Amino acid sequence: MSDDFEAMGPVDYMIVEFPGNRMTGEGFPLLVDLVDRGIIRILDLLFVRKDSDGSVAAVELTDLGDGVDLTVFEGASSGLLGQDDIDEAGAALEPGNSAGILVYENLWAAPFARAMRRSGAQLVAGGRIPVQALLASLDAVEAAPDRPVAG
Repeated sequence: MSDDFEAMGPVDYMIVEFPGNRMTGEGFPLLVDLVDRGIIRILDLLFVRKDSDGSVAAVELTDLGDGVDLTVFEGASSGLLGQDDIDEAGAALEPGNSAGILVYENLWAAPFARAMRRSGAQLVAGGRIPVQALLASLDAVEAAPDRPVAG
């Protein structure tokens, strides 16, 4: 397993909420395309639902409805996600909504990550900037009075 770890790219996760349990499936072909092109590898894909009483439960792919074909994702489970992850995702959801929890390896970054590990470097922090926060920051910069340029 150590050799497998050394070859891996960074692993990320995301929780995508579907208000009112409405999944159109529009994004799923794009996810498959990322896998097919070797950009990511799906380690886990799990769906959860939060009922109006606040209870949270995992949902089988086959129980998500007839409108969305998710059979291509059957078996996408490494076992990394547990009940604590389901509970954490549920805490982020509004009652009556569902979510997909996606854990994926960034294959595009694997060669860089291997080179850094070989040189003794290690990742000590990471993060993600939500698009909404980025747009708000850019709007604030544009609205600010002209600032002198250092130089």
